Order: sequence, then structure tokens, then C-alpha cells
Amino acid sequence: MNERLRIGVIFGGRSGEHEVSLVSATAVLNELDREKYDVVPIGITPEGRWVSSPKALGMLKEKHGIDELPEKFLAPEPNRQGLISAGPNPDGTQGLDVVIPLVHGTYGEDGTLQGLLELADIAYVGGGVLASAVGMDKIVQKQLFANAGLPIVSYCPFLSSAVRTQGPVIVRAIEKEMRYPVFVKPANTGSSVGITKAHDRAELSQGLALAASFDRKVIVEQAVQDVREIECSVLGNDEPEASVPGEIISSNEFYDYEAKYVDGKSRAVIPAKLPAAVARKVRRLAIEAYKAIDCAGMARVDFFLRKKSGKVYLNEVNTIPGFTAISMYPKLWEASGLSFSALLDRLIQLALERHREKNARRTSYAPTKEWYKIP
Repeated sequence: MNERLRIGVIFGGRSGEHEVSLVSATAVLNELDREKYDVVPIGITPEGRWVSSPKALGMLKEKHGIDELPEKFLAPEPNRQGLISAGPNPDGTQGLDVVIPLVHGTYGEDGTLQGLLELADIAYVGGGVLASAVGMDKIVQKQLFANAGLPIVSYCPFLSSAVRTQGPVIVRAIEKEMRYPVFVKPANTGSSVGITKAHDRAELSQGLALAASFDRKVIVEQAVQDVREIECSVLGNDEPEASVPGEIISSNEFYDYEAKYVDGKSRAVIPAKLPAAVARKVRRLAIEAYKAIDCAGMARVDFFLRKKSGKVYLNEVNTIPGFTAISMYPKLWEASGLSFSALLDRLIQLALERHREKNARRTSYAPTKEWYKIP
């Protein structure tokens, strides 16, 4: 019998989406097939401390007892390929075959964790360093989408330092370019953290200050009135596939943090009730957006659809989508014929495939002359 793959599931982290990550991890840990995988839970506290234990998830949720667990870390070199214990009594390396990063937001979804996994030479689920960094940065995303000719709403980017020192000037510049309402967002957060919808100058000023407190960049987007929020899941490496689209019907004026996770009143319609041509267009644009940021493994792609005209606007790509029991990414694949557990199997295989391909590339070059030895 073949040995089970050892799968590390990383959750928690130093971001405003720490709690969302814990809920995603709960669902994934419950669905991973223990006959196929030896599962290693890896928790990261809000302060950035790494621990590994079957109890880690519960302790992070309860915020109790976590200090009793020995600290772990990933060595950023390829000869370990696993977790190492810190402290005076190290217990050796705990090898990992594949890591599933479920750290949403900063220091997890933004390319930093992916960079560590690359240095450690461990296969991992999801986009690489570039795609992850771009997927978190709403401004760079928009620039790449525009370059690829994809339909996006009007937007204005600002440095947070400028928002703090030139607030009134920036407000007037936005009012010159856009009409109310507008959305104000930190460039690098997820789960709608720090996002507001501004209907007038006072709300715009407040929204800019809030967004600037979360990130060094702020993006202001033109709100599209009378829209439906459509989402589509993408799966694959070089030849990605798109799921059936779904629709989010928010309990609030827009799909903010409360509507996503807290009040339980938002609804998902899967599959979305769309004309066949519109559904095909959404799926095509989802794959084009995925490729535009050089994504791999998985992503959820979000759209706005005008009710009257049927015009589709690309909103953003999420490279580590939610995996909670109510999250759209697994639900859309389930509606497309792929169960949650089968989806995890496929993501693990995609991670291994990408890792094998990377390690087959040449990483050294022998020059014809050893010029570097010449003093």
C-alpha cells in the first residue's frame, strides 16, 4: 500500500481575515480524506507565531492554550521540506508533501507565504508568488485587466500617505472624475474589510480615512447601479476550467463583511439564473482574468452584471477564496459536478503537478569560462 500524502493545512495568520481563515480551515480539515492523507494542522496566531497540533484550530478559535504548544517554523531552504520545532528541545523535521494555504489576506494570500513555500521547495495549492501578490492588489489587478482588454469599472488609485495629507484635494479629484455613489477600498484586503460605499462628500472622506488605515494604497471605484453580483470558480493550471456561475443576493446594500459572515441573511443562487449566452460570457471572462494574473490551482472570479443592459464588469480575482460551509468556491464546483472532497483531491494533484514541472526546469548554468574566479 502506498504511503499517504502528508498534507499541511495552514490557517489563521496576521490579518483582518484571521477568523474567516479559521472557518475555512474547519471545513477543509473535515473534508480531507484520512485514508488518502496524513493531515497536519498548522496554525498561525494573530501575532505570527506558528504552531502545529490537532488542537491548534480549536485553540486559535477559543484564544486559549495556544502558548502551551511548541513553536514550529518552515525552513526557507529545500533540504528540509517540512516543519521544524523551535526551542531547546527540537523534535526533528516533520515532512510535508503538499501545503494547503488557507491564510486569507495579508501575509498569506499576498505572495509572502507562497514565497516561503517556494524557498522551502514544498508543493502548495493555489497561485504562485506573482499571481498571489497581484490577486491581493486591487490596483495592479485592474491595470492588468485593462491591459488584457477585460471590462472593468472606472477607478482612481491613491497612496494612503496622500489621503492623510491631501484629503480635501483628493476628494475634489474623485468628484471630478466620478459620480456618487463610489466604493472606497484598501488596495490589499479581502472579505470586504475596510470597504465602504460613499454616497456624498462626508462619507467619501470617512471612507478614505478608513481604507488608508488598512493599507498603503487606496482605490476608489465607480459604483455600478442596478447590478447583480455574479461569481465563478476557476480550477486548473495551464488549462483552467470554469464552474457554473452563481449569484450572491446580499442582505446589505453591498456584500460587506457583515453580509458575508455575520448576519446569515445573504443568499446564494446556484447556478445563477442567467441567459445561456451571459453564462458563457462570464465563464470565458473568468478564465481570461485568471490567465491575466498568471494564476494556478484555484481562484474565484467576481463580476457585476447590469440588470437592464446585461453588461458584465469584471470586479476581482480571489486567489485563496473562502472554503467555509457557505463559501461560493466549493459550492459552485459542487453544482458543476465536483464534490468538496473531490475538489480537494484535484487541488492537491494540481499542486503536485505544478511542483514537478517547476523542479524539472534548469536552475544552473555552466559558463564556458570560469570568469567569476578571476580576481
